[in-house]
Amino acid sequence: MGQDWRGAWSAALDELEMDVAAVEAMLADEHRHAETPPADLWKPPTELGALPLELRPRADEILTRQLAAAEEIARRLTANRQQSAMTARIETGEAVKRPVYLDCAM
Repeated sequence: MGQDWRGAWSAALDELEMDVAAVEAMLADEHRHAETPPADLWKPPTELGALPLELRPRADEILTRQLAAAEEIARRLTANRQQSAMTARIETGEAVKRPVYLDCAM
C-alpha cells in the first residue's frame, strides 16, 4: 500500500503541475488562443488519504505557482477592464455625454 499511495499522490501532483504549467504558458504567450479552454481540466483525486510528507515540498511549490498564476490573471483582468473603460471614452470622445447644440438666439 505504501508505494501505491505515494505513486497515486505523485501522479496527482504530476497532473496538477501540468495544469499549472499550461496556465503559465498561456500567460507567457499573449498571442495564444486564450479563448479555448484546456481540453482536460484537472480534477482533485478522491480517496487518496493524507499527502506523504516527502511530497509536501513539491505540493507547496505547486501551490505557490498556482497562486502566482491566479494573481497574474487577476492583474491582467483589471488591466483589461481599465483599457476597456478608456477605449469606451475614446470612442465617444467624452466620458460624459453633453449637448451638442446650444440655442443662443434668446
